[in-house]
Order: sequence, then C-alpha cells, then structure tokens
Amino acid sequence: MRQNPLAISGALLLASLPGTITPEEALAQDKNEGKRLNIIHIMTDDHAFQAISAYGHPLSRQAPTPNMDRLAEEGIRFDRAYVENSLSTPSRACLMTGLYSHQNGQRTLGKGIDTTVTFVSELLRQGGYQTAMIGKWHMQCEPKGFDYFYVFRGQGEYYNPVLKSHLSNGQYLQEEGYATNLVTKHAIEFLEERDKDKPFCLYVHHKAPHRNWLPDIKYLDLYEDVTFPLPDNFHDDYSGRGQAARDQLMSIDKDMTMIYDLKVGELDKEPTRAPHTKQMLEWGLSRMDSVTRAKWEAAYGPKNKAMLESGLEGEALLEWKFQRYVKDYLRCIRSVDDSVGEILEYLDSHGLADNTIVVYTSDQGFYMGEHGWFDKRFMYEESYRTPLIIRYPGGKAGIVSDAFIQNIDFAPTYLDVAGVDAPEQMSGRSLLPVIKKGGKEPWKWRKYMYYHYYDLPSEHNVLKHDGVSDKRYKLIHFYGGSEGDYSEFYDIRKDPSEMTNLYGDKRYKRRIARLQRQLDKFRTELSIDEY
Repeated sequence: MRQNPLAISGALLLASLPGTITPEEALAQDKNEGKRLNIIHIMTDDHAFQAISAYGHPLSRQAPTPNMDRLAEEGIRFDRAYVENSLSTPSRACLMTGLYSHQNGQRTLGKGIDTTVTFVSELLRQGGYQTAMIGKWHMQCEPKGFDYFYVFRGQGEYYNPVLKSHLSNGQYLQEEGYATNLVTKHAIEFLEERDKDKPFCLYVHHKAPHRNWLPDIKYLDLYEDVTFPLPDNFHDDYSGRGQAARDQLMSIDKDMTMIYDLKVGELDKEPTRAPHTKQMLEWGLSRMDSVTRAKWEAAYGPKNKAMLESGLEGEALLEWKFQRYVKDYLRCIRSVDDSVGEILEYLDSHGLADNTIVVYTSDQGFYMGEHGWFDKRFMYEESYRTPLIIRYPGGKAGIVSDAFIQNIDFAPTYLDVAGVDAPEQMSGRSLLPVIKKGGKEPWKWRKYMYYHYYDLPSEHNVLKHDGVSDKRYKLIHFYGGSEGDYSEFYDIRKDPSEMTNLYGDKRYKRRIARLQRQLDKFRTELSIDEY
C-alpha cells in the first residue's frame, strides 16, 4: 500500500525541502498533521507567460500582475512548463485525464473526448475530496466527478454570460456581470458553502484572456497612455522555415480583424481576410444593458474615430493594431489578477493558506506579436510553453525552476496530494517530488518531451505536426501539407526566438539524429497512429 506523502508531520515534510524552517513554521505544519491538503487550480485561457510580470518579460513590466507575482514570491515559478497540444479543449482533456490527446480522444477543438476515461475529479471525489469546477469547461461532455459546478456555455461570453450549474437542471441561465468576476464569485461561494470536514479540489477556469479580448468596463481605459514594445521578431519573413509558418492565418497584419478583434465597429465591412463579422462583435456587446453599453461606446468611439480620420496605413496601421490588441488583452489579464488576489485573500482570512496548494497556469501559451502573430497551436516556444506557478504549504519560497513539466502531470500530482493511487495508464507523473526538492528534478525525471498538434483543417490553417524537445534543442515534423512533409530543428539556447531552422545543417547532424531517435521512440511507445 503506497504511503500518503502528506500523512507525515509538517515539520518532517519541511525537513525534506532545501533550506531551514522556523519553529513557528514547524508548529503551524504540525497542526495540520494527518490532514490532506486542499487544491486550487486556477487556469486562464490563452494567457502568455510574457504577460505575467513575475516572468520579467518587457511586455509585462508595464502591466504588472501583483497577485500572480505574490504566488511566485511565495512558491515556485516554473520556466519550462509545456503543453502536449497547444489548443484549448485538448489541453483541458489532458488536465482532467493525465493522458496525451490521442489517448483521451480529444485531439481537436470539436468532438472527441472519450467519456469512458476516468477523470481525476472522479478519483478525487471517490477518495474523499469535495470537488468543484467553476468557469470554462469547454468539452463536449458533462462535467464529470464534481459535487459543485458553474460552467460557461462553450467559450463563454464576457458580458452577462450564461452558465449551467449543479442546481440548474441542465439549463444555462444568464447572470449579470463580467465573466471573470462571476467565476471569482462562484469560486468564493463554493469555499463558503463546502463541507468543512472534507478536503477540497477547486478548479477556477477563466474565459479571459481569450479572443476577442473584451475588458471589464472599469478597465476600458487602462494602459491607454502606455506604448508597449514590439517583439524583436515582429516583422519575421519566415525565411528558412517551411509551409506551416508561411501559410498560417494568425497574422496581426492580415488576419486580426478590425471589427471583431479590434472593436472598430464604425466600419461597415471587414477589410481583412478573416471570417469574423460585425454581427459577431455586436452579439457580444448586445448582452450589455444600456448604461454599460454607453460606457463602452464612450471608451472606444472617440479613439476609433480619431484612428479612422488619421488615415493610417502600412506600418503605422500595423503598429496601431498591435497596441490595441495588446492593451485589450492585458486589460483582461488585470481582472484575472484581481481574481487571484481575491482568492488569496479569502484563504488568508479563513485560515486556509497553510493547508491549500494554489496552482496558477494557462491552457497553453499565446503569441503577443512574436513572428507577427496572435493565437497559439505551433510547437514554437511562445505557444508550446505555458506559465506555471505553484505555492505549496511549507515549501521554499521565491524559487525559479527549470524542471521539465507538462500539462499531463497535473492529474497525477493532485492524486498524489490526495493519497489516491493514480491509474497505471496515466502518462503524466506527479510533480510532488519536484516541489519537495525545491523545484529541482528528482532522479530519473524526464529528459525529453513529446508534442502533437492535430487540428487541420481549422480557422488558423496551421499544419499538423509532432515533435520532441529537450532543454536545448527542438525537432518539429510537419505533415499533411501541399508541399509535402518536412522537419525543422532549433537550438533554443542560441536562438530563443526560433528564427533559424538548422535542419540539414551538418554541424548539428548528431544532435538532430539523437532527437529523431527519441521522436521515433515516443511514437512507438505511445502508439501514435498518425504523423
């Protein structure tokens, strides 16, 4: 019988971590002896690590996230956390199952989830935890294994959204308010109403900052006087890269819409090639009451009028698009950071901080103008990598870890915390050994990571691809394109922006061969059926 790693005294647990503890800290941990830790998993949609100031990116220095930063100061910031498939629904399926996309069935945004697969929420509930899911569910099955849930319909709406709950008999009911604030409200309600005799696992899943980046009314003018820096590779011409980089439809210049994305509703016709329409923007705004709508029009109307009258074109128009996009995106993040602060304050004020793990992450990364793009999907670093911060009771604070983490690891981690045996078929592995070593990788930790993107045909026209990476090199294999299959290889240490494809470079022949052998090994051992 496996010993529950948490059924030891807090003092002994801390003794296994780097550093020393005070007698007061040891006493606080001893009070929780025998208790199983609570779990709060906060996940955003499309939140780039570049937009969390704890990561130190130039973009976020002008738009700080103090509450997320507090988590990093009190826990571990992971700099090498990645996803298995950079797309919302597949990422959520990985989270709930601990399985790769081809194992859980959810390869694309549409149907696919294998509902016979056991979700981690079911196992936690069987193990005595009270479970809750709040916010974006976004899988075409009912929430499984939850005592308490409030979930959006599909992607969810930013303003006055509809939600289905454990109390609504399957009906979606409209609620008044901003999506991020409503998610926070229902999360706090669960914490208030829960069974205080049980440990809990609470998933707080925000819609923000998903496209089309509609901010809370109180933040419509936030950052208006800030000019955010363009990425160094904003004007990437994709030389040396293959068909996928050239043929994608996620360009800020050509594919980001003036009306739907950038809220220039004064235009009658969308000038870009993307399919989004004026009616789609209006559908989102029509959910507002007249007073709120008037505030929205007062914020965007004069700025839109000035831009249209200026006759911007070419480079000037492109930079205006970038600034409008980034400002709205970061305004949405501001509300999420507020939400994190509210939850942390609740834990503090109700004596739960010392017995609750808090995890902050995103369903994948996102492009903030790198390569001239928005969206995700690629195995390139900005979308492959996801932010991850974990505050663990008694753990050493202010740690930066380069441990190799993947989103299939969350489910087995939470089962480990709960003292529940993980199913043998789970592909992920518990992060507790990493956490207990202060962010350092334990012996026999993974050295390579596998990635696979399947969603083609799709709106953004990104070719299917799989690949393998270690901490320095990355090999990507694109397939199914009109120009045939091909590979790209990058030296991330020398070329962190992935501008130089080294595949075929004789100087890297042995390294390419090593990663190709590992990619072949993943395909065989994981029974990959397409590539």
